[in-house]
Amino acid sequence: MLSESIKKLVEYGIAAGLTPECERIYTTNLLLELFHESDYEDVPCDVSGIVLEDVLADLLDEACARGIIEDSIGYRDLFDAKLMNCLMPRPAQVQADFWKKYEESPEAATEYFYKLSQDSDYIRRYRVKKDMKWKVDSPYGEIDITINLSKPEKDPRAIAAARNAKSGSYPKCLLCMENEGYAGHLNHPARENHRIIPITINDSRWGFQYSPYVYYNEHCIVFNGQHTPMKIEKQTFIKLFDFIKLFPHYFLGSNADLPIVGGSILSHDHFQGGHYTFAMAKAPIEIPVTIAGYEDVEAGIVKWPLAVLRIRCRDEKRLIDLADHVLKVWRDYTDETAGIFAETDGEPHNTITPIARKVGEIFELDLTLRNNLTTEEHPLGLYHPHAQYHNIKKENIGLIEVMGLAVLPSRLKEEMEILADYLVEGKDIRKNEKIEKHAEWVDTFRGKYDTITHENVMDILKEEVGITFTHVLEDAGVYKCTEEGRQAFMKFIEKL
Repeated sequence: MLSESIKKLVEYGIAAGLTPECERIYTTNLLLELFHESDYEDVPCDVSGIVLEDVLADLLDEACARGIIEDSIGYRDLFDAKLMNCLMPRPAQVQADFWKKYEESPEAATEYFYKLSQDSDYIRRYRVKKDMKWKVDSPYGEIDITINLSKPEKDPRAIAAARNAKSGSYPKCLLCMENEGYAGHLNHPARENHRIIPITINDSRWGFQYSPYVYYNEHCIVFNGQHTPMKIEKQTFIKLFDFIKLFPHYFLGSNADLPIVGGSILSHDHFQGGHYTFAMAKAPIEIPVTIAGYEDVEAGIVKWPLAVLRIRCRDEKRLIDLADHVLKVWRDYTDETAGIFAETDGEPHNTITPIARKVGEIFELDLTLRNNLTTEEHPLGLYHPHAQYHNIKKENIGLIEVMGLAVLPSRLKEEMEILADYLVEGKDIRKNEKIEKHAEWVDTFRGKYDTITHENVMDILKEEVGITFTHVLEDAGVYKCTEEGRQAFMKFIEKL
């Protein structure tokens, strides 16, 4: 019954702190209007233990039954954002509440905003919890593995409708300020229930929000108020530390600014951060180094599969200056014997993936050296997952993976389940087209285990996926964790 479902949704909004009690009637009427309904009955019903997913499902079913929306995931997602926006405070109120909490502490402000971003269903808790997550020990520390299951698959009708829909240029991309409150369409997610906190970094207007897919705790996105391309430069390091000074309990990093080694959105300058400690941050300095002119800065090569120079100092300005120096030298650095080419045919290859944090009173910056050279043997990238591991990970190694968290494709969940059955039953993996791509990979580890049973097979697969991802990270390292690799790394550092 529509009245009962609306009553429950409004009750949810009040209990979650999204809707003040004094707006109960107003919010009810907003929801009635969405259903083209003029009548309402305050029916008695149980409003304890309301499950948002269930209430929204009932309301979406009603919208489909009334012909307001088509019954497909795309249209349902657009409409439920519209429903949730009826409960939401206006952006100015959210911003005022955020900065009032900030007066208590930066932690109080981010806790408030993270909870609001979940309670609003912008972060869909019930989808995120479907993600598979586990940890695997490696020579470099405990690696995080996640199989992303929270992005819904579009059904064929929605795909066809999206293909035929008129394309627009507003908002220009998913990271533009103009997304706040945007109704969306089949080619652009609804953001009516989305709120952004404007912040000032490097004397310019930026936005602070959370990722709807939260790959780790309080996974945030900090983005330029202008639609301007990614660029790693001295200003990048200033921006990172401006944010860290505002929110010292968070880390913040940037994807590289070149294809293959960059992120999925290079057209809009942005960073990713959050309240989480990755294996990379825990990894120790393996080889301390001293850089001329920066003797006051602690520096060293990190024990990590990618080539990482860590620099630490109480004065972040010293780190900014040193990072700029390292970047400039690396941009032009070529060492043919180590497979490092600054450019080929005028195309630049060298860049950096930087990650900033504060540890106690010390500012810290990890500079990950990247190179996007391609070769005949490795057409997707020499420092990119190699073909032998594409059954597990073929996509770019971006910031999140660099830090030690594998974001693996959703197909792996089903493939691992089928593989588990085939391994236990001793079936021929090569005879199943869904999992034949894994046959050679399985051959590399099957002999390591005395017995593979229903009880241990999934643990074995998870362990081997983690080992493989570690090898993928090693592929992405421009200098390998070998004596030869460390010597080549030191050769670069001596140029600084």
